[in-house]
Amino acid sequence: MRKIELPETVAMILDKLENAGYESYIVGGCVRDALLDIMPYDWDITTSAQPEEVKALFERTIDTGLQHGTVTIMIDRMGYEVTTYRIEGQYEKNRKPKEVTFTRSLKEDLKRRDFTINAMAYNYQEGLIDIYNGLKDLEAGLIRCVGDPMERFEEDALRMLRAVRFAARFKYGIDAETVEAIKKLAYLINNISAERIHMELTKILCSDHPEYMESLVNFGLMEHIIPEFMPCVGMPQNNPYHCYTVDHHTYQSTRAIEPTEILRWTMFLHDIGKGYHHTVGDDGYDHFYGHGKTSVKLAKKILKRLKFDNRSRHQVAKLIEWHDYRIEESVLSVRRALHKISKEMFESYIAVQRADVYSQHPDKCDRRINILDNLMSIYRHVIHEDHCITLRQLAIKGNDLHELGIPGGAVMGQLLNQLLEIVLDEPKLNDKDVLKVMAMELYQKIR
Repeated sequence: MRKIELPETVAMILDKLENAGYESYIVGGCVRDALLDIMPYDWDITTSAQPEEVKALFERTIDTGLQHGTVTIMIDRMGYEVTTYRIEGQYEKNRKPKEVTFTRSLKEDLKRRDFTINAMAYNYQEGLIDIYNGLKDLEAGLIRCVGDPMERFEEDALRMLRAVRFAARFKYGIDAETVEAIKKLAYLINNISAERIHMELTKILCSDHPEYMESLVNFGLMEHIIPEFMPCVGMPQNNPYHCYTVDHHTYQSTRAIEPTEILRWTMFLHDIGKGYHHTVGDDGYDHFYGHGKTSVKLAKKILKRLKFDNRSRHQVAKLIEWHDYRIEESVLSVRRALHKISKEMFESYIAVQRADVYSQHPDKCDRRINILDNLMSIYRHVIHEDHCITLRQLAIKGNDLHELGIPGGAVMGQLLNQLLEIVLDEPKLNDKDVLKVMAMELYQKIR
């Protein structure tokens, strides 16, 4: 019998329910992860006890979702969700059931779950309850629907994205019948909210295998979710710096960067404009003139549609805008780049360029990576020496100019920016007395 070590509090909850005459098990993702020797993020518990019966047994509970049978038991400031076995009625808009009926049957409860690897239950007395052969699929590295995949996806179309997400997380294959059902029902993803799609896509992109985004193309989902990406699919890049098509360069670049939402989405969208700017030059090479601006425009549109917050949209768009921006290997150039890009985003800018290079032709990587390494060294020097790169760091302020008799408004703003330009060229001039003299000289020229 496969034994799963349960936290003391979880074992206590199960024991208390069972001693009161109810069935209880850990269920779903925590069973799956424990069998894979992955520490579960949380421990979901399912029981034959009804919500009011659960509440009567425990001192502190929260009514998390009584209509769906869920009660949260609070122990030492930690919450443990306990859900009554349930049968779900007809689903609305391919997402949520109209009604939930409680049942005393574990089998009926497991039947409603999405994939076999998520439909296992466990307790110490009975061991692993695996009606749908989830352990076999776990060992085979396979994502398979519980029962008829057409029914599972018609019930909840988001499960099509979840199938890809779990495959990406564990580097698993997807059962052929499950894939065929996704291809037939891909259009149903249009009934799912943008927020939920955003969440699932981000989990795929931030997994260890973001290249599984290609499955969305192959299964017919991408044309409904991000149709703007489709012109990139199979688009050649016949030039000395590339060895992949645009879409495969994109998948490779997402793997080559830190798995944060901002950076992974930046890489997924950084070249999306290439699908709209392909030309072949007299030299016989492929070119994509103007793709950068189109990539920014499309990225803004896509991220807004997927309900990203304003700050995230701005950061991704800026990184895409700068992903082809080249900096000379000099302190002056880095200072000016920091002023333009911002100190907060400079390291992300370098990370984006590095991922872009690593996803191009390997014969062309070394020299360009060396340049990026040198730029990072210069950047660290500039930061360590606290060079002035923003108006905030300028030694002279608006009040100082006002004391010199210089009026506020546009004139003062113009002078401060001119002084910053001078200091960017020569940091040693960032001295209040020196800048006062310069300010008066500049003011005399423009008054």
